[in-house]
Amino acid sequence: MTGKTGTARAFAALIVAALLCLTAALTGCGKPAGISPTAAEIKERSAAAGFLAKKIEESGGFIAGDDKRDHASGSAYLYDNALAAVVLVSAGAREHAEKIANAIIFAQEHDRTFSDGRLRNAYVAGDPKSDSGRSITAGRVTVRLPGFWKDGRWQEDSYTVSTSTGNMAWTVLALCAAAENASAVKQAEYLAGAIKAADFVLTLESENGGFTAGYEGWDEAQTKVTYISTEHNIDLYAAFSALSKALSESDPAKADIYSEAADNAKRFVMSMYDDTLGCFYTGTLDDGITISDGVIPLDTNSLAVLAFGNELADPRRPLAFAEERMAVGGGFDFSAGDLDGIWNEGTAQMAVCYRMLKNDDKYGAVMAYLKTQTAKDGSLPAADRDGVSTGFVIAGSDILWEYNNVQSISATGWLALAQLGINPFGLSFE
Repeated sequence: MTGKTGTARAFAALIVAALLCLTAALTGCGKPAGISPTAAEIKERSAAAGFLAKKIEESGGFIAGDDKRDHASGSAYLYDNALAAVVLVSAGAREHAEKIANAIIFAQEHDRTFSDGRLRNAYVAGDPKSDSGRSITAGRVTVRLPGFWKDGRWQEDSYTVSTSTGNMAWTVLALCAAAENASAVKQAEYLAGAIKAADFVLTLESENGGFTAGYEGWDEAQTKVTYISTEHNIDLYAAFSALSKALSESDPAKADIYSEAADNAKRFVMSMYDDTLGCFYTGTLDDGITISDGVIPLDTNSLAVLAFGNELADPRRPLAFAEERMAVGGGFDFSAGDLDGIWNEGTAQMAVCYRMLKNDDKYGAVMAYLKTQTAKDGSLPAADRDGVSTGFVIAGSDILWEYNNVQSISATGWLALAQLGINPFGLSFE
């Protein structure tokens, strides 16, 4: 190529580029306009919410925590993202929340195997509509699931490709929250997705009351999980109630179905309360009947207080149980067990409880501890140290379920709620 020819082609390329830019500007297909309010503005309301907003601005969709010790880590957990969407709506960051809601809807509509409304426990971080977030096989677009190459084969984790009922509940909450002030088109889209997710959960209704824990395993080989989780059903009570309220005028018959489902979940949760100990048990064993009382988690108690409030005989009793059995230093362990460390997410949940119950002294003490754990960017690690045990194993495996001192989206989300003084279940305390 001669220099003259190269110059001519370069000039022509510049002309084409300019025309493309002009066309994009006229058609609205150019560089996306900035999201308002910005992450920096949100940070003024809550440093933790500002961190979540910045993560969304960077990813354009699903977000994942940054484990600096694991550079291959890019799994964006459904619960983390649904919680983040609820938080951001609460912080006035509707456009940020919609990025997550849009990603959820795309994932729900483009699963490689299922079309029944279920969602997986994790996806690839980023925009699922992008080349890195989707696959195209035989002309069919499907959302990518996290995994890695090993010995020339693509490997996936059993938990991440499975479906947890609790995660589905938070998805319904997130979509309902995103729909509240969205455009008419988006509102209809988000509520339709919430309905699909909720209708899937309805198929998990147990004859013993409540709803079972979901499905685990790989695609067509997935098996139904038959135990019933108290925490899942607390989440479902809030989710079904929110969806029922959202549909009360547009579809009263459907709203009634979800209201009844919420009552079903609530009855199961209340059946797990031990009036002698003043606590809620974790749920049942695989038979769906026998109470699992070996491990008593913090969140079955903190979340029950946030979901039911003054409907409980004394909402302070479950918190007192946690204070007696799970307090470690300035925070709380995951469960009443070995007290080997502090679970920051649950500790932030306790702060929200104290804020709702107007116990300023305890709220202030927990927030002072959380401040010592908060990074400069506003994020919070999952635990105050590595290897904080839960007493459980990871679903579908024999691997101990532990929390480590690494950045956590869910812990940061609950910290944001504590900073904002927001109950994500929408209940106000008298």
